[in-house]
Amino acid sequence: MLEKTKIITSMKVSFEVVKKRYQAVLTDRVYLLSLSIGVVLLSAVFLINFYAVSHATKSASNPVSDIILSNVPVFNLNFLVVYCPFIFWAFIGLFCLTDPKRIPFVLKSVALFVLIRSVFINLTQLGPFPDQADIDYTLRSVRFFTAGGDLFFSGHTGAPFLMALIFGRNNLFWRISFTAVAIFFGVVVLLAHVHYTIDVLAAFFITYTIYVLATKFFPGDAERFWR
Repeated sequence: MLEKTKIITSMKVSFEVVKKRYQAVLTDRVYLLSLSIGVVLLSAVFLINFYAVSHATKSASNPVSDIILSNVPVFNLNFLVVYCPFIFWAFIGLFCLTDPKRIPFVLKSVALFVLIRSVFINLTQLGPFPDQADIDYTLRSVRFFTAGGDLFFSGHTGAPFLMALIFGRNNLFWRISFTAVAIFFGVVVLLAHVHYTIDVLAAFFITYTIYVLATKFFPGDAERFWR
């Protein structure tokens, strides 16, 4: 009974803390404007990404050999490749909702990430590796983000690493946790043969640059996030 009372009290305290956070930001016009811009930017960039992915897939040329994929058998990891990223982003969304001051910087950083990747996937239009896991790219929930020909660089790897850099700047636990997720997804897409090795490895370096650019382009949002 005592433990139950402690849990209820803790929940009430947590609710009050979150409530105060929302009261603080919802009366801040600068925050509301930044949030609106972030939503618009991300929506526009996802539309750009859809057409960029479609073009990259239609224009894909021949596959090439890969030192890892050519020597490792393909594994059917459809669930991990397709649905685990949605679970990860649902967690990020809920995490941001507990502290709304984080939302604008996350939205704009992800928008910048998706925009830059939309350009990169059309610069080198390699065809997918010949043998890969059976991924149903016709699913609406999937084809809006990928169609199989958008290879360089890996969004599965880069996006979680971007969260590691953002959330982990002042928190070692989240830095390690999200980096581990990025490595995990990197291994998964390699075992499923849906990305080349260079797609996965390059994602870490390109994503770090995107993170730095985000702090330069959106300094006010970055400062609010880490304040």
